[in-house]
Amino acid sequence: MGQKINPLGFRLGTTQNHHSFWFAQPKNYSEGLQEDKKIRNCIKNYIQKNRKKGSNRKMESDSSSEVITHIEIQKEIDTIHVIIHIGFPNLLKKKGAIEELEKDLQKEVNSANRRLNIAIEKVKEPYRQPNILAEYIAFQLKNRVSFRKAMKKTIEITKKADIKGIKIQIAGRLAGKEIARAECIKKGRLPLQTIHAKIDYCCYPIRTIYGVLGVKIWIFVEEE
Repeated sequence: MGQKINPLGFRLGTTQNHHSFWFAQPKNYSEGLQEDKKIRNCIKNYIQKNRKKGSNRKMESDSSSEVITHIEIQKEIDTIHVIIHIGFPNLLKKKGAIEELEKDLQKEVNSANRRLNIAIEKVKEPYRQPNILAEYIAFQLKNRVSFRKAMKKTIEITKKADIKGIKIQIAGRLAGKEIARAECIKKGRLPLQTIHAKIDYCCYPIRTIYGVLGVKIWIFVEEE
């Protein structure tokens, strides 16, 4: 059963916490949900737009920079607190970046009577996060590195991180083949059917010249 649904939703309330904290009347719940989606999309679009301006950087360390792991939203009566958990917050630490992002959010979200409070938190172990690893694989594939070599290099990176198991799956027209297929590589334990096992998961699309590839990464962090 653990392999047939999203591992994060499967563990919600046990090892996985909510990323939105607010209360609303049933008739206003859908509006609050759409507002959360607009906030997250606006932040991700801002990061992508500003990353393209500096796309001439070729260092491998920049391949996973400014990757958002998750965004927490806490709503009060007159304030919306947004906490951005990011791997390498170089872009958002620039002068005026937070103010510019706040202006974009104010235009996107109808919050005339509420003020926005944006905070940035750097992830302590970035190569323990599946989103950052997926971005690293995307960087490798876009530079014409073999998908098998990219997966092996990603697993080598996680050796320094304190994890117990990892599984990487890439699906699509691999190496430009006409027939799509899925390839995966696994190392260590991955108890997907154990609810008390803390599993981090992400599904990440990669656009290549042959089409869209889908990357899925499961990371077994610890067992409570």
